[in-house]
Amino acid sequence: MGDNKDDHSSPKEENPVLDSETPQPGQSHEDNSLEAIVRQFQDSMSVGKQHKFWETQPVGQFKDVGDTNLPEGPIEPATPLSEVKQEPYNLPAQYEWTTCDMESDETCNEVYALLKNNYVEDDENMFRFNYSKEFLSWALRPPGYYKSWHIGVRAKTSKKLVAFITGIPARIRVRGEVVKMAEVNFLCVHKKLRSKRLAPVMIKEVTRRVHLENIWQAAYTAGVVLPTPVTTAQYWHRSLNPKKLIDVGFSRLGARMTMSRTIKLYKLPDSPATPGFRKMELHDVPAVTRLLRDYLAQFAVAPYFDEDDVEHWLRPVENVIDSFVVESPETHEITDFCSFYTLPSSILGNQNYSTLKAAYSYYNVSNKTPLLQLMNDALIVAKQKDFDVFNALDVMFNESFVKELKFGPGDGQLHYYLYNYRLQQALRPSELGLVLL
Repeated sequence: MGDNKDDHSSPKEENPVLDSETPQPGQSHEDNSLEAIVRQFQDSMSVGKQHKFWETQPVGQFKDVGDTNLPEGPIEPATPLSEVKQEPYNLPAQYEWTTCDMESDETCNEVYALLKNNYVEDDENMFRFNYSKEFLSWALRPPGYYKSWHIGVRAKTSKKLVAFITGIPARIRVRGEVVKMAEVNFLCVHKKLRSKRLAPVMIKEVTRRVHLENIWQAAYTAGVVLPTPVTTAQYWHRSLNPKKLIDVGFSRLGARMTMSRTIKLYKLPDSPATPGFRKMELHDVPAVTRLLRDYLAQFAVAPYFDEDDVEHWLRPVENVIDSFVVESPETHEITDFCSFYTLPSSILGNQNYSTLKAAYSYYNVSNKTPLLQLMNDALIVAKQKDFDVFNALDVMFNESFVKELKFGPGDGQLHYYLYNYRLQQALRPSELGLVLL
């Protein structure tokens, strides 16, 4: 459920904004059609190796693309719990399973170190995701989480943690139906063990443990094409600290652009423009939950959040998640909401900088405040907090603001998948209301 360590290609800016007269080189939607993705898949022999595994799994298969006779919904029915395999899958002899207790500082440190050194890099190996320990604790311990779904592999002799995969429970609405699912993430195998074919065994093991809780569906993302994406989203990047981004090779100076012109192009106001724009607080949870549920109802696939979920996922946590509300100065009603999470990347092999501080757009609800204005305010507060870049996927209504707010398209694409759930037709990214970390 989430093969390959390249879980969400660590994105880099492909085409910086050159100057205001230059048209934005956007990704055309034709490239994103499922037929194009299938072609890309068939042309790519390296992915073909994983195909062996995914052909055996209850996921949409490429041969079925466009077959409208297949019903939407579960591909395989739930089996009686007594028939679920009770003991773990076999690992190669020198390795053993371990359950990673994310409440333990020691284990959290081990997981942090494994991911920091071995998780997703960009294609040129210039940047690698660096999830903080606080972030991992937040991402992996939502309401109702199962410790047994935080799975590690250790070397038997040294006890060193060499691989990791996780699931967390979620309620995801697919069209009219709310489905209990696992969100599977953080599949990471130590660089020296990539040839050992550990990933398929780990995916089968997390699947087994999810089944033991009577959950039969899952959602996951990958930077690679597997059978079969329900949609493919494009990363967009907004420079907040253009000089640093150019110095470290994340962006490049546009043709006919000087550094001072570039800095001026990306300059933002000192403070948000929207009256009543402020940090979200605990007492805002009921209002934010109502806003978010109404808003997410518009999308074909989206999480189904209750107040406990909103309190966990959206209440601000320093250096993890930032959330802001707009409170009407007249009525004190909460009218709008925006949020972004903090995911730095290590900068590999640069003398001057070791970390790229990136904000990722999360859930944003625009009611009274235009989305463009709301997101510009989000950029302003991210800049105040010393972020270098603000990233957004073209899911939900994000496409409506990226060009206007001087985001450039990145070279990272993110493919979304459902396990044991078929959609008759692939979605446009704008029909998706789900952001996975």
